[in-house]
Amino acid sequence: MLRRHLCCLSTHILLLFCSFPFFSAALPFPNSSAHTHAHPDPDFVAREVQRQVAYSNRRALLAAGDKDQCITGNPIDDCWRCSGSDWREDRQRLAECGIGFGRDALGGKGGPIYVVTDPSDRDPVNPAPGTLRYGAIQDGPLWITFARDMTIRLNEELLVNSFKTIDGRGAVVHIAGGACITLQYVSNVIIHNLHIHHCVSAGEANVRASPTHYGWRTRSDGDGISIYSGRKIWVDHCALSYCADGLIDAIMGSTAITISNSYFSHHDDVMLLGHSDDYLPDSGMQVTIAFNRFGEELVQRMPRCRRGYFHVVNNDFTSWEMYAIGGSANPTVNSQGNRYIAPANSNAKEVTKRVDTEEKDWSKWNWRTEGDVMANGAFFVASGAGAGVEAKYAMAESVDPKSAALIDQLTMNAGVLGGARDNSGGAGSSSVSYGSADGDKGAGSGEQVLGYGSFGMVFSSGAPTPLTYCITPHFCSSFVIALIALRLHR
Repeated sequence: MLRRHLCCLSTHILLLFCSFPFFSAALPFPNSSAHTHAHPDPDFVAREVQRQVAYSNRRALLAAGDKDQCITGNPIDDCWRCSGSDWREDRQRLAECGIGFGRDALGGKGGPIYVVTDPSDRDPVNPAPGTLRYGAIQDGPLWITFARDMTIRLNEELLVNSFKTIDGRGAVVHIAGGACITLQYVSNVIIHNLHIHHCVSAGEANVRASPTHYGWRTRSDGDGISIYSGRKIWVDHCALSYCADGLIDAIMGSTAITISNSYFSHHDDVMLLGHSDDYLPDSGMQVTIAFNRFGEELVQRMPRCRRGYFHVVNNDFTSWEMYAIGGSANPTVNSQGNRYIAPANSNAKEVTKRVDTEEKDWSKWNWRTEGDVMANGAFFVASGAGAGVEAKYAMAESVDPKSAALIDQLTMNAGVLGGARDNSGGAGSSSVSYGSADGDKGAGSGEQVLGYGSFGMVFSSGAPTPLTYCITPHFCSSFVIALIALRLHR
């Protein structure tokens, strides 16, 4: 997952340098939080999310026995599903429900709602209003929803701009059979409730990245979701399978990422976190992997880590062929409250794998297991010695782990809500029902498409006008910088 990327105009070069640090060989030590966008005190993240988890757990206990109760104990779902309001009327509450290292991802919060009405992708340079690509490339916050069930076959990578939420709730949305999603040099993106599968390599073509810029793309790898120098990214309640390369890959100094409540299946290299062993900026990578279900016909990399901090908490690993968690270049791995069910193969019972590293080296790496359930002969080889090891483990915590005995409860809705949890289109449905997604009802009640606003975007009734983008300081700053850069370019 290397390659690519856009030949940028001066505007985009300036924005890039203002948003992302310069790196040199003198920067990060292994597992350092010195990365400009890494959290300086990961333990603070742990304490804050512990409060969220404890609160959700208390609510679930208090509601026990109520047949109509909403609370599950999953702090993400309970936050937006059980807030007392209809999520269809309050979609943007989701942005307040993140946990872990990606908890500050704003997505399109504060921006208008854009409704995808057209599943086509005929022209990646000049996308038509109403298409997913048209919404994804816009500047400023935008909350993207779907008018009805649809399958979108992308001709080229979908380059998602900063401050976007792609929200598939209320419709069954498949991104499949073509290129898939790329988050490159962007921040504050939420991807929620999408089926992403059968993604293929694309490229050798011009693709638009914003309303003012398009550029030449080299061949992509065929990842489901590719995160390249991205930050504040949250992937939640997605189902990913059958892609040409990884299902989710995060590289090149990406950080502040949460991957939660998703369902992974039918794939070899599931998740790569880190570009290469000698790429030092990945030392600041911080990723939370929580409440996911790793399902049938998976082989390896759940995840495969380099450098950085990786908190793997309360997931259900039901299948692997080679190993579940792998790593190289001294990553910190903190596995808490997961269930690992080993395959029948007696040579593949080990959960962990240190890749291309001698034991004398990896024995110093900080990998631990706490409260994990090992089933069918599974075993986790922990490592780490010397002063400060426990402190490092604590720093890697980003979510308070619940007992692995609650794994079924925490992951019962993993995958896409409101239909088949995976990409089979059949059994394995989530227990959450959204009701009908026929016609335009998928956009949520009260979200009737009225027409085109500025830039030809489709907005819902009651949505803020495009001028409300400037209630978000991040966008206003970027807008001013872009204007200055554009003036200089001319």
